[in-house]
Amino acid sequence: MTQRAISSTGPILKYQFKNFERIPVKIWQDSKEASIHVAQSIALAIRQKQQENEPIVLGLATGSSPIKVYQELVRLHKEEGLSFQNVITFNLDEYYPLAPEAQQSYVRFMNEHLFDHVDIPKANVNIPDGTVPIEDVKKYCEQYEKKIDDAGGIDIQLLGIGRTGHIGFNEAGSWESSTTRLVRR
Repeated sequence: MTQRAISSTGPILKYQFKNFERIPVKIWQDSKEASIHVAQSIALAIRQKQQENEPIVLGLATGSSPIKVYQELVRLHKEEGLSFQNVITFNLDEYYPLAPEAQQSYVRFMNEHLFDHVDIPKANVNIPDGTVPIEDVKKYCEQYEKKIDDAGGIDIQLLGIGRTGHIGFNEAGSWESSTTRLVRR
């Protein structure tokens, strides 16, 4: 029988020795009610930034979690005049290699669920490019990070947690300091 030991010389995760702060938690009756609340909070932040004549930077996700949020944002745009003219977006991820018009593309997903239904300037939409040549991916990822920094960072990040606990292809055990990169699954 083979025995394996865990090495104590490996890196120590920072969070092992931190005191955790209490994160406020709100519970709603259902996902629709929660999604409406999230969308209204985003809309309020957009309007506040408009009053200040400043852009707002949203980090966006795909998958089933944010769909109802996007539906409510579209409704707020169409029925209540919420403008997305001052909104800059950065999507969390994209499949690679994949053309933007492909059925599984997150570009297509975002266009279908949000961007094609609101007045966001196309120049303000940033989604990782799934067509970058493999030899240029590292540089592209660094440039994507720089674009986020140049925009002033993310004001609000919308996230979903996948069935395996992953967030943006960051599986359990991913480093806290992970940056934009090609993830092989």
